[in-house]
Amino acid sequence: MKGGLMTDEPAVGFVTMGDAASEGDIPSIGIGMLGYAFMGKAHSNALKKIAYMTWPPPYVPKLVAITGRNEDAVREAARRYGYEKYSTDWREVVADPEVHVFDNGGPNNVHLEPCLAAARHGKHLICEKPLGRTADESYEIWKGVAPTGVKAMTAFNYRFYPAIVLAKEMIDAGELGEIYHFRGRYHQEWIMDPQFPKVWRLDKAVAGSGALGDLGAHVIDQSRYLVGDPVAVNGVLRTFIDERPGGTVDVDDAFEATVEFENGAIGTYEATRFAAGRKNQMRWEINGSKGTLLFDSERQNELLVNMVDSKPGDHAQGFRHVLVSEAYHPYWQHWWPHGHMIGWEDNFVHELLHLLTCIKEDTPVGPRGATMEDGYRCAEVCDAIVRSHETGQRQEIVYRSV
Repeated sequence: MKGGLMTDEPAVGFVTMGDAASEGDIPSIGIGMLGYAFMGKAHSNALKKIAYMTWPPPYVPKLVAITGRNEDAVREAARRYGYEKYSTDWREVVADPEVHVFDNGGPNNVHLEPCLAAARHGKHLICEKPLGRTADESYEIWKGVAPTGVKAMTAFNYRFYPAIVLAKEMIDAGELGEIYHFRGRYHQEWIMDPQFPKVWRLDKAVAGSGALGDLGAHVIDQSRYLVGDPVAVNGVLRTFIDERPGGTVDVDDAFEATVEFENGAIGTYEATRFAAGRKNQMRWEINGSKGTLLFDSERQNELLVNMVDSKPGDHAQGFRHVLVSEAYHPYWQHWWPHGHMIGWEDNFVHELLHLLTCIKEDTPVGPRGATMEDGYRCAEVCDAIVRSHETGQRQEIVYRSV
C-alpha cells in the first residue's frame, strides 16, 4: 500500500472518451432558439438533459444559435445556456445551415413570420403556445408550414406529463366508458398587485389575449387531447385592473366558459391571474360512465382515479391516488426509481424528445404531440369564447382545413 492506496494491481491509465456525436455513434442535430427568457430557458434546459437522461437519444442536441431583441441579454443567454453563437436578428438563425430545428419561444407577436421562414428554409419546428394571436394568424402559420413537409409541433407541454399520458391511455382504452363531463381550470395570482407593471403579456398587440390565450389555451388543448373537439361555447371575459404602471391593459385577466363537445360531453373552462394563493395550478376532472379521472398540476406526479365497478359490500369506496412513477409508466424509463419525483421542467424533456424522435423515425407528431393544426383549432375555440363575450350569445365553432 502506498499513500493509503492498494498497489497490488497494475495501474491502468485513463481511457479518453471521444465525442459520441462526432464519432457517428449518435448523430447531432443543430438547434436554433428564438427567445432567451422563460421558455428559452426551459427549452434549453430540456435540450441539454435529453443528451444524457434519455440515453441513447435519437440525436444529441447541439445548441448552435440563440436570438432575441436585447443584445446584452441574448449574449448572456448564449454564454449561460451554452449556445455557440447569438444574434439579434432571427433571420440569421433560420437561414443558418447548421440549424436543423428552429425552437420558437418568443412572444406571441413573433410566432408567425419566423415560423414560416424557418419552415421554408427546411427547418423542423416547434412553436410555443398560443400558436398565433388569433385563429386567423394560427391558421396562416399552419397553412404555410404544412406544405413544407417539416416536422412541426405546437408546444403544449402539459400533454407530456406522465400522469396525463396515462389518463389518455386509459380513456383511449375505454376504461372511462362514455365521457360526460370535462371541467378544466388554470389559476395563477401573479398580477393581483395593482402596481405590477404592464408587461407584454398584458398588451393585446403582442399577446393577442390575456388569461384566455396564455392559460386557457392549455386547458382547451387538454380537453381536445383527452375528450375531443369542442363544437360550441358560451363565454365571458373580465379585466379587473385596466390601468397599470406603463399603460392601459387591453387583454382579459380572467375568463369563464361553458363548452359542448362533438361527442356529446359538456363542460367548463376557466382561467384567471387573480386567484390568491394559486401559483400555477392547472386542474381538470373528467367524468365518464365507468369512472372519473382528476389531475392537478400542483400534484403533478399523481392521478386521482375513481371507478364505478366497486364490489358489493365495499365500504372503502372513493378516489385512489395513483403515484405515476413506476418504471412502466409513460417516460419513467428515463428517470429515477419509483417514488423519486420529477418536476415541471422535465415535461419539456419529454416534449422535445418526442419531436426529435419524430424527426429521426419520420413519424407523425400527433396525436401524442400537438400539431400545427392542433394549435390552430385551439385558437378557434379561444376566438369563439371572445365572440360569445362580445355578443352575449352561444357561438358554434367552425374549423377550417388546409
